[in-house]
Amino acid sequence: MRGLGNRMDRPLLIIIGLLVLIGFFLFTSASLGLLAQEGARFSSVAFNQLFLGVGLGTISMFLMSRVHYRFLKRYALHIYIASLILTILVFVPMIGFSAGGATRWLLLGPISLQPAEILKIGTIVYLATYLASARAHLHKYQTGLLAFIFILVPPTVVLLLQPDTSTILVITGTALGMFFAAGARWRDIGILVLIGAIALSGLVAMRPYVLDRITTFINPSTDRLGSGYQIQQSLIAVGSGKVVGRGFGQSVQKFGYLPEPTGDSVFAVAAEEFGFIGAVLIIFLFIALITRALLISTRAPDYFGGLVVAGIILLIATQALINMASMLGVMPLTGLPLPFISHGGTALFVMLSGMGIVLNVSKYAK
Repeated sequence: MRGLGNRMDRPLLIIIGLLVLIGFFLFTSASLGLLAQEGARFSSVAFNQLFLGVGLGTISMFLMSRVHYRFLKRYALHIYIASLILTILVFVPMIGFSAGGATRWLLLGPISLQPAEILKIGTIVYLATYLASARAHLHKYQTGLLAFIFILVPPTVVLLLQPDTSTILVITGTALGMFFAAGARWRDIGILVLIGAIALSGLVAMRPYVLDRITTFINPSTDRLGSGYQIQQSLIAVGSGKVVGRGFGQSVQKFGYLPEPTGDSVFAVAAEEFGFIGAVLIIFLFIALITRALLISTRAPDYFGGLVVAGIILLIATQALINMASMLGVMPLTGLPLPFISHGGTALFVMLSGMGIVLNVSKYAK
């Protein structure tokens, strides 16, 4: 087992650096579409992305890489509760901010925060702590299935109120993967999948926009100028890139055609400008990141370290898969950002902080 003075995993650090660098250039190019439409919005988005995301996120990653990961285990409950409280604060007048029918942001001077991103890490850390301590008793209903559900109920309720369905799906999917990795029985996994299917059916019945997204996925041409508009424009952008792309900064779709060119549609902009080759390179980097982090997870010196790394990388893998697949029309649109690349200062800050935890665990890997 490696000691305290050993270096962090260099291959993983290089992969992270490449993703952030690619994300910076893609954000810069995609932002031209915002600049042409809304100059004020561009300045706000750019400030959050570069200052909070790239700048403070990089500093946080290196700080977290130096804080022993077992410190998180000691204060896991405090982190979990604090992230819940922070997420609830979006409903407080004057500091909570609503847009597009959702209340998901906090306005702190020139900076806007999306606390749900912090809640993702808070839930992973606390769940990893519980699963590591109760791994010998996960076969019992009280300490296994029921305790798992109890941990997920508070964040689910808060996110339903916002509403933020896509984040619920990511958190529950990540948590289910962690539960399985911890040694949960297939019986309990089956029960959770059944509960999830029933809950999703309820959401479809209660929230028409969820049904619209599923209908659009099945037949994107049913409402080309409405619910099917984004996927139609995304496929045009991807197809326009062909093999080598139009060239850096030469995307046409980002200028008023493709919704959210710096957000969940950024992968379509990348495919248009860098073609099939550029899209494959981004996918390859995510595969390399996931593979390297999972290797660190299997070599972690204790159960908690392995589970917290697995949770963080499952979170990134789930978001990346859903985002890229939805832009290619093989999954319904969710609005999830592409990790390290889409705009969202809070999301980038949290992702880099999470990778700092992974890098710290790598110092003690077997």
